[in-house]
Amino acid sequence: MLAFGIWARWDPVGFADFANWPHHAHFLHDAGVFQIGIGLTMLAALLWRDTIAVVLAGFVVTNTFHAVNHVLDLHRGGNTADPWLLLALSAVGAVGVVLRVRQLGRRSRMQETTGGGRP
Repeated sequence: MLAFGIWARWDPVGFADFANWPHHAHFLHDAGVFQIGIGLTMLAALLWRDTIAVVLAGFVVTNTFHAVNHVLDLHRGGNTADPWLLLALSAVGAVGVVLRVRQLGRRSRMQETTGGGRP
């Protein structure tokens, strides 16, 4: 996922030729950043066992890459508000990540003080 995503983002014409897709740079850039986000989320799932935290973090990273891609591709068209709206969604997701990590920390501390998990 990472390799194809990086390829689609940085060499959209080469990737389009390989995949037999039209040469639409912004679409290929978006497809690339989403594939990068999926790849990074898959790696995070190997390291972080909490599903909710992985999904939230994956959303934040992928959506933020998407917002940056919209900034980089503004000269290709699109709405100038799109990056800001996408970043606002990333901010909401980031709050979710912070809240989930805090919740996990509280659970962990409770288990340490009580000597175990749930009955």
